[in-house]
Amino acid sequence: MKSLVAYFSRADKNYVNGNIVDLPVGNTEIIANKIKDLTNSDIFTIKTMKPYPADYRKTVDIAREELNNDLKPELAGNLDSIDKYDVIYIGYPNWCGTMPMAVFHFLESHDFSGKILVPFCTHEGSGFGGSIYDIQRLCPKAKVLEGIAIRGSEVSSPAAENNLKEYLETVSLIN
Repeated sequence: MKSLVAYFSRADKNYVNGNIVDLPVGNTEIIANKIKDLTNSDIFTIKTMKPYPADYRKTVDIAREELNNDLKPELAGNLDSIDKYDVIYIGYPNWCGTMPMAVFHFLESHDFSGKILVPFCTHEGSGFGGSIYDIQRLCPKAKVLEGIAIRGSEVSSPAAENNLKEYLETVSLIN
């Protein structure tokens, strides 16, 4: 089966272990690359035309406004087609109890009928929030797996990598 890792991630100032810290690479990007390597998948970064501010609190304010008003940011590029993929890993940080609106936009831009969707998210204690339900609602003709949620503060730990590998082996998705 041909697979794709499509993810949204944000570096800069982020909330980690109760503190605001500067991340050179976003937590979700770290996990996305691990999945790509473990599964021999293609990879696609979901990016917005207008980047989010480096300031954490300003980004949170924008994320809330987007979610509350169903505002989907314009994407900086998109895949022409997902037809050649059987399995699509969808990655994102948990923002405001779900996924960022850029991920909503990406999911609405493609027909996932017959695809296997494997959500993965990074968070600091809130897990998936309502994002699995949102993915199921946006992609009703896809098979949406349970997915894996990883604490952002632990993405580089050996335990997180072992949990990720174990999860992928459990759902038989390691190539």
